[in-house]
Amino acid sequence: MRISVIGCGYLGAVHAASMAKLGHDVVAVDVDPVKIERLAAGEAPFFEPGLPEILTEALASGRIRFTTDMAEVAGASVHFLAVGTPQGPSGAADLTYVDAAVAALVPHLAAGEFVVGKSTVPVGTAARLAAQVEAAVPGASLVWNPEFLREGFAVQDTIAPDRFVYGVPDGEVGDRAVALLDEVYAQALAEGTPRLVVNLPTAELVKISANAFLATKISFINSMAEIAEVAGADVTALADAIGHDARIGRKFLNAGLGFGGGCLPKDIRAFQARANELGVGESLAFLADVDATNLRRRAHVVELAEELLGGVVAGKRVAVLGLAFKPNSDDVRDSPALDIAGRLLRHGATVAAYDPEAVVTARRIHPELEYTESATDALRDADLVLVLTEWNEFRELDPAVAASLVASPVVIDGRNCLDRDAWTAAGFTYRGMGR
Repeated sequence: MRISVIGCGYLGAVHAASMAKLGHDVVAVDVDPVKIERLAAGEAPFFEPGLPEILTEALASGRIRFTTDMAEVAGASVHFLAVGTPQGPSGAADLTYVDAAVAALVPHLAAGEFVVGKSTVPVGTAARLAAQVEAAVPGASLVWNPEFLREGFAVQDTIAPDRFVYGVPDGEVGDRAVALLDEVYAQALAEGTPRLVVNLPTAELVKISANAFLATKISFINSMAEIAEVAGADVTALADAIGHDARIGRKFLNAGLGFGGGCLPKDIRAFQARANELGVGESLAFLADVDATNLRRRAHVVELAEELLGGVVAGKRVAVLGLAFKPNSDDVRDSPALDIAGRLLRHGATVAAYDPEAVVTARRIHPELEYTESATDALRDADLVLVLTEWNEFRELDPAVAASLVASPVVIDGRNCLDRDAWTAAGFTYRGMGR
C-alpha cells in the first residue's frame, strides 16, 4: 500500500520505517530539512534500538523516502498524522503542529483517502479535524489510530503491538477505514494482535487514559516508598508482595525518582486541562497529586545527597550515572536524572555526569555539567555516587572497582537497580529509594 507519514519526530520516524519494514511504499514528510536530510542518509536523529537497522533496510529496498515537500504525499491511500503535541503554557496540549499539518495536507488529499491520526490529542480534537477534512475534500475522511510506543521498544511496539485501536465513525466510511487499517496492519493481525473498533472520542481517550493510569501507579509506589523509609519497611519487597495480586500486577511498581520523558508528564497535565475545559475537572483532580508526588521524588534525592554529604553539597564532587529519563533512550525531556544533576550543580557541587547515550542531548540543556566519557571517569574522586537511570551498564558495575575509584564510598541507588548486598560488602554506604 502507498502510505504517507506526516511528521518525522520520534513517533513519525519509527512509524514510517516500520511501515516500510512491513512492505508498504512510504513517503515521510517533515518541515525540518536537517532532520529529513539525516533520515534520507540512513541516520536516525535520536537513539532507538532497532531503528537504524530497519531504516537502512527500508532505504536500500526503495520502499521509503523522506521529503519536505507535502505535495509528494498525493496518491497515498492512508496519511498518518504523527506530529508532536507539546505542553503549552497553561498545561494544555499545544495543537499548533497538528493543525498546521492538517492544513498543509488538505490540498493534496483526494476523495476516498484517509487521514489517520496517531498523535496524542485532547478528546474532541478528532471530530473537529474530521469535519475540517470532509468540508475541504468531500469523500476524504479522518479517523484515529492512537500509538502505544514505549521508548526503547518502539520498533517492536509498532510492528507487533499488544493491541490496535481504531477510532472510526459509524456506517460505510467506518467500515472502509477498518478494512484499510486491517490491510496496513495485516501481519500483526494475522499473528493474533487484538483489534478494537471504537468511536473517535474513545480512541482519543485510550492513550492518555493509559498514561494517566501508569503515572498514577508509579506515584502510588513512590508514596509507599516515602512511608517505608520512615517506617523501616522495604518498598521493593512490598511491591513484590502486592504485585502477586493479579488485579494489581508488578509492572510499574518500581519505586525511584519517578517518571519523566515526553509523554507521561505532559499528558497528565493536558488531561487535567481538558477535563477542566469540559467542566469535569474534579474527575481528574487526583492527577495533580500524582504530578506533585512525582516531582517531590527529585527534591527528596537532593535532600538525601545533602544528608550523606554531611549537610554541605557545595564544593563536593558528585558522580551522576544516568541522564536519560529511562534506559535504552537518549531522551532527556523532563528527565528526573538530569533535573537532579542540575539541582546539585545549583547547590554548588561539581557534577561529573555520564550516560551511555544521552550526553549529547543532556549537554544542550545543561552545558555547564562536567560530562565524562565513561562511568569510570565519572566515579573517579567522587564524594558521592548517584545512579539515576537503570542502564544495564550501571547494574553490572563492579562495586569493588567503584570503591577503588571514589574518594568516599557512598552511593544513592535512585532506581533500586543495584545489588545492595554486593555494594555494601564492597564498603559502600548504600541508600536506596524506600528501603
